[in-house]
Amino acid sequence: MPKTAIRKPGAAVRPATNGRSRPAPKAKKYVYLFNEVDAAEKYAGDWEGVRALLGGKGAGLADMHRGGLPVPPFFTVTTEACNAYLAAGEKFPAGLWEQELKALKEIEKATGKKFGDPKNPLLVSCRSGAKFSMPGMMDTVLNIGLNDETAAGMIALTGNERFVYDAYRRLVQMFGSVVMGVPKDDFEKVLEEYRHKRGVSNDADLEVEDLKAITAQFKQIVRAVTGQDFPTDPIMQLKLATEAVFKSWNGKRAIDYRNASKIPHNLGTAVNIVTMVFGNMGQDSGTGVLTTRNVSDGTPQMEGDFLINAQGEDVVAGTRLPLPIAAMKDAMPRLYAQLEKICKKLEKYYRETQDIEFTIERGKLWMLQTRAAKRTAQAAIRIAVDMAEEKLISKAEAVKRVSPEHIDFFLHPQFDVKEKKAAKERGDLLAAGLNVSPGAASGVLAFDADTAEKWGKEEKKAVIMVRQETKPDDVHGMLAAKGILTSRGGRTSHAALVARQFGKPAVVGVAALNVDLDKRQFTVNGRVFQEGDVVSIDGTTGEVFAGEIKAVIPDFNDPYVLKLLTWADEIRKLGVWANADYPRDAQRARQYGAEGIGLCRTEHMFFETERLPYVQQMILAKTDAERAEPLKKLLPFQRADFDGLFRVMDGLPVTIRLIDPPLHEFLPSFEELLEKVTTLKALGKRKTKDGETLKELEEMLAAVSAMREMNPMLGLRGIRLGITYPGILEMQVRAIFEAACNVAAKGIVVKPEVMIPLTGHVNELAVSQGALEEVAKAVMHEKKREVEYKFGTMIEVPRAALTAGEIAKYAQFFSFGTNDLTQTTFGYSRDDAEGKFLLRYVEEKILPSNPFQQLDQAGVGQLIEMAVKNGRAARPDLEVGICGEHGGDPSSIEFCHKAGLNYVSCSPYRVPVARLAAAQAALGQVVRDK
Repeated sequence: MPKTAIRKPGAAVRPATNGRSRPAPKAKKYVYLFNEVDAAEKYAGDWEGVRALLGGKGAGLADMHRGGLPVPPFFTVTTEACNAYLAAGEKFPAGLWEQELKALKEIEKATGKKFGDPKNPLLVSCRSGAKFSMPGMMDTVLNIGLNDETAAGMIALTGNERFVYDAYRRLVQMFGSVVMGVPKDDFEKVLEEYRHKRGVSNDADLEVEDLKAITAQFKQIVRAVTGQDFPTDPIMQLKLATEAVFKSWNGKRAIDYRNASKIPHNLGTAVNIVTMVFGNMGQDSGTGVLTTRNVSDGTPQMEGDFLINAQGEDVVAGTRLPLPIAAMKDAMPRLYAQLEKICKKLEKYYRETQDIEFTIERGKLWMLQTRAAKRTAQAAIRIAVDMAEEKLISKAEAVKRVSPEHIDFFLHPQFDVKEKKAAKERGDLLAAGLNVSPGAASGVLAFDADTAEKWGKEEKKAVIMVRQETKPDDVHGMLAAKGILTSRGGRTSHAALVARQFGKPAVVGVAALNVDLDKRQFTVNGRVFQEGDVVSIDGTTGEVFAGEIKAVIPDFNDPYVLKLLTWADEIRKLGVWANADYPRDAQRARQYGAEGIGLCRTEHMFFETERLPYVQQMILAKTDAERAEPLKKLLPFQRADFDGLFRVMDGLPVTIRLIDPPLHEFLPSFEELLEKVTTLKALGKRKTKDGETLKELEEMLAAVSAMREMNPMLGLRGIRLGITYPGILEMQVRAIFEAACNVAAKGIVVKPEVMIPLTGHVNELAVSQGALEEVAKAVMHEKKREVEYKFGTMIEVPRAALTAGEIAKYAQFFSFGTNDLTQTTFGYSRDDAEGKFLLRYVEEKILPSNPFQQLDQAGVGQLIEMAVKNGRAARPDLEVGICGEHGGDPSSIEFCHKAGLNYVSCSPYRVPVARLAAAQAALGQVVRDK
């Protein structure tokens, strides 16, 4: 099926007038015949333009005709006509109807039949077809041109009265519902009555007298519902059907589908007027729909449905039980062989799995549609790999064809599609929130972290931990739970960040959820769920269900996935590292292909149960000397943490961020302490039930009160905390280098990179980094061992980005903390923004996307680009990475590639996605979530 050379249209030449009046402007060409694909290509500029102009269906039909395949004569009314019609208030633009009638004459010549002629009638279908496939979302009308006179003529020609009246009743039924607005059920009730009366299960078994009566009854229904008669003029049928397809572009289901699929609303639909061929003319006729490969698992064999003596709508509507396409091999072996040959030809030509519709009329095969087939994640990956190995496409093309979502599917449990659908039908869908961490989980509700941990670890229960919002001291419960559910919070809330880090399915910000922690229950839409009740959450879609839904676990070790990612690694320029705080996270990151640790958050280690008392002693210490003792106790814990990371990451860099959050996060809540102290005083008691004394509580309350800040995120944290209490960072650096030297002595290659957080001014780094490097050198001197290391900083406030040239004189690497950099650039508190106004901003297009989910390239991105440029001007070998949550977002990865970063760092569970996205960025593919 060779294509003609693509020629871009030249500039229009204005005709000379020689002073005379200009000729009347020529009407725009709105209609293209089946043999005018070259003209369409010349006008549209390239094949993508043809698909936009003629729609996917029209372009496919034209291309198949050009390739010599059996396609019924047809013409296509363009998407431009649709947009002009809708823009004019649902009126045909000038010249359109005249062009349609003229094209109809050409179809008559090609078929030897005449539209509306009782002796040799031409019947046509009117089918929608937008640039992007929207299955079932817009309208189609078959058998246009039938009335009492043409029906009699067809009976005389075919000698098959039953076939003719089956076609006639279908026209009245489809025209009535699609064009005239009659409810479909009104027609279906009549059919059901006749099937019941005859004792048959499908319409193909009804008698001709039944079909005559049904056709008459259908006309009566049209009259009763609309007040108008079913139109008997074939020309009027064609015009009204064309308008109906145009209007269906703005039908609710079409708009909803486009919103969900992110298809633009301004494309319009084409209308394809195709000569009818009939699969319901007897046992030598039939119809089918197939894909050239199995689109469920990617197996290289045809998959689809087939019916004998039926029209296409019977297959897709499910009114008859279809046969598998393989059954056609026995029923019609010659035609099956022809179809198989055509399928191979189409695949080779389009280099893509095709979705095909065909009809067999009295032993002749007709092709009615070909388009790229939709497929599951498993199938998408296997098909791409197989086609590359078959030399149909290149390895690079295979990498481009797989979406990040396809890879993500293999990293998380998913609900069984049928089970989830059944749950919705039962009314078990309770609410929806933000889909912040993909995967699916079912379990019993636990309303606090201790219960979640007890049930999850000791009793081996599957737990869904539910809170209004989570806090750092909930982490142990979150780790023990199968899934996390909150009524508050956004995409970068604590729950979301921890869930993504550890691969836990999570749904947050479910506003309909009224969580009552005292009663250990939540209510949603009038239903009450208590602790211990079972719920299911889908972190991929954000849905919450009552009861248990069966989940399936995809296999990440799928050989096709591994092969595709290997190809991606050969292509990408950007390194892919992981955020990991514990050796088990690092191990998973390596398993998924991480090339280093880009962020180890040491503060997470401080929340461990056996360490927290020492952390609190350190915080409550009044002098440096008093603080030294708990720091001494914490040192071996930290050393063991880093020892494990270095062992797992043998030979790869490990970036360790020194403690960052404000210290009050390690202490009890001010409000809770105040309540306890007030209650004990009011009751005249000296102890709580848990043994806490009033004196201890008062001391802790005073300490927490002294540390309270109006805005802790912008207060005493990060490098400011390190300068104020230098002993903390010195202890951490000692632990890092003692672990590094100890592990290196075992023959393991260690590459520690020490990250000092939250630098705002170069002097902060000058003061802090120098002292910490002295600690590192002292440890290596003590251990009599040198290790390769770097000191650098996290760029997370605008001033650091603006003065990157100065900072790079000290820092050997930059790591962009884009979560905080986004907050400080926009002036947003992320949790408050997502909980109060950010969703509305995105919905109303005030912002193009959630900047905490997709990197704000115009603002935050400009700061990053400036920092990279100025930083490398001062230090040409400056290593630059990104470790915020954006490091796992495909569109943000594309930006990082263009900005010249060395690596992105993300959750271990996003590493495979990042590997693919980085390769697609290197191939120049614009990556967008779909």
